[in-house]
Amino acid sequence: MRILVIGSGGREHVLAWKIKQSPLTKELYCAPGNGGISEIAHCVDIKADDIKGLVKFAKEKKIDLTVVGPEGPLVAGIVDVFEKEKLRIFGPCREAAQLEGSKVFAKEFMYDCNIPTASFQRFDNIDEARSSLSRMTFPIVVKADGLAAGKGVVICQNLKEAEKAVDEIMVQKIFDEAGQQIVVEEYLEGEEVSILAVIDGESYCLLDSSQDHKRIFDDDIGPNTGGMGAYSPAPILTEKLYKTVESRIIEPVIRGMQRNGTPFKGVLYAGLMVTAEGPMVLEFNVRFGDPETQAILPRMKSDLVELMLASCEERLDTVKLRWDKRSCVCVVMSSGGYPGEYEKGKEISGLKEAQQVPDTFIFHAGTKKEDSRILTSGGRVLGVTSLGMGIEKAIEQAYQAVDKINFDRCFFRRDIGSKAFKWIRHRSQVVR
Repeated sequence: MRILVIGSGGREHVLAWKIKQSPLTKELYCAPGNGGISEIAHCVDIKADDIKGLVKFAKEKKIDLTVVGPEGPLVAGIVDVFEKEKLRIFGPCREAAQLEGSKVFAKEFMYDCNIPTASFQRFDNIDEARSSLSRMTFPIVVKADGLAAGKGVVICQNLKEAEKAVDEIMVQKIFDEAGQQIVVEEYLEGEEVSILAVIDGESYCLLDSSQDHKRIFDDDIGPNTGGMGAYSPAPILTEKLYKTVESRIIEPVIRGMQRNGTPFKGVLYAGLMVTAEGPMVLEFNVRFGDPETQAILPRMKSDLVELMLASCEERLDTVKLRWDKRSCVCVVMSSGGYPGEYEKGKEISGLKEAQQVPDTFIFHAGTKKEDSRILTSGGRVLGVTSLGMGIEKAIEQAYQAVDKINFDRCFFRRDIGSKAFKWIRHRSQVVR
């Protein structure tokens, strides 16, 4: 098969890496790709949001399967366009993609389907929003309605912080058109976990759990980012909780989308908060998570291409996934200043040395290749990923590799995966 991966980040690198391993893959392309992807696929100079250009390329190269990495093209309707042109593509249609494209749509959908989530209010008028804030109990969460690259969420501890967030989103428009509406919701206490499900409109396969680390600094301090690291599996998610997530979240989404006349195909990412009352949905994404995918796919023994084809062809009920029992940890190395202003073009050293660490993979996120050099080209630069027998070993190896890599003003968290320890200790005490 000729396969095209759309996107240029760490998620797309691990997708290309896993797709390359499939015996079904004969030729692999990536548009536009990055410095790391260029070593395993043909990178094509077409932007991820250039839907017309991507359709033209897919037709010219007789692409058998297109895999969409980022959310932007999905929300813009790339699946609808490709399918109209009789091109096979993995992902949800435009209407189903509104689960990620609009926080307002997602919250109202969840309420309609009785899916557990935080209570909320929506606003498209700045004066009404400001007036309502004074009557709220803090902390609260303020969210831009549209796509904001994982950064449109602000946790506000008091009225002053909430007024500032609303002003920045709705007046200053720091997230552009994504801030035309906002959602203000209650703050949920608990621990976050991510569940990804591959869906074919009717049936689904759950991927193993993972836990992202959104905040920029250790101990979950500082502003939200696109994700500073992840690990899989997440021991907080017990078998009992898995079944609750299936029955109260995943299956209601599938049935609700069917009722709406927009069956969901592709990947549904459920970002959950495990509260005292059970798992509640923080957000839905309609594509593979980043960096969760970097921690999940190295553990998948099954053929990813076959899984995606089964989704496209509505036969997921015949698929059973197999998993490596080892843990996997991904540490994101970012440019200094991220998620704010940062510089590009810094040369990266130590990549070959890092790859010598056993069971370690370096997934490129924001890089470009210039002659024989690899340079930084984004906020999140690399996802240094290791497999280990137990979370401790995976963490040890990941940071052993991280310490061999360097570029000017590089930054990373030192505590990725450490949240797993308390749940492992808790289980051992229960067993005793």
